[in-house]
Amino acid sequence: MLNVIQADSNDVPAADRGLAYGDGLFETIRMRGRQAVLRSLHLDRMVADAGRLAIPVHRDQLDAEVERAGIIHGDAYGASDWVLKLILTRGSGGRGYRLPEKNCRPNLIVSVSAMPPFPDSRGVVADFSQFPLTVNPQLAGIKTLNRLEQVMASRDFTGREFELIMRDASGNLVEGTRTNLFVRHGNVWTTPPVSSLAVAGVMRKYVIDCLRETGSEVREEAVPPSVVSRSGFRGLYLVNSVVGIVCVRRLAGVELPVDGGLETICDPLKTLE
Repeated sequence: MLNVIQADSNDVPAADRGLAYGDGLFETIRMRGRQAVLRSLHLDRMVADAGRLAIPVHRDQLDAEVERAGIIHGDAYGASDWVLKLILTRGSGGRGYRLPEKNCRPNLIVSVSAMPPFPDSRGVVADFSQFPLTVNPQLAGIKTLNRLEQVMASRDFTGREFELIMRDASGNLVEGTRTNLFVRHGNVWTTPPVSSLAVAGVMRKYVIDCLRETGSEVREEAVPPSVVSRSGFRGLYLVNSVVGIVCVRRLAGVELPVDGGLETICDPLKTLE
């Protein structure tokens, strides 16, 4: 049985394991009126990743809450898009880190907010974070509540950048603090593999599927920083499910080519449900 909590009700229990240990995961969904962008991908991922964490939840329960949120909040935002956030935790119980001896009741915390400002369509400025990203193979790609590395990386923001790109121990480009990345080199698209990612975003999956459906070659492999200076480099893109797709025009003070191809190929608004 799922315990649904509206974030503005202040009813999150102090003993919630998500609060105490980051024992849970979340989805951030762009909404338009009563419909959700990439709805199926978001809910599929939450159910699958909850299964990896052994947190019981059914797809129809999540569907019902997205539907309910759309009815309650969609009309209030009118023509403006808005953001729905679903936080799923294991609930309360257990001694210390140990799981409860009996199945606990998961909590689903539902909150809404206005859309953030859209990035400049002509391209954005990005830089490198000095905080490295490490990924536990057992948790690779899961959007867990433990995002402390991204929090620490975000201390490097100066206000001039749209995003900071994090690197792994080998120096490869992995992901932004809140985005996944794609590189276009000639007619080939490259994105880091899920095994190297803290978060494998639903927008990342949508873009991969979209590109492959159009016959484009997509490789999931390491992205060294030297790729942006190689002959044939055509663009660096950052993607997430809220802001969509944006091209980087300057990285760490270096001007990059701006190729508007990806956002014209993949339009997430076509996925409204």
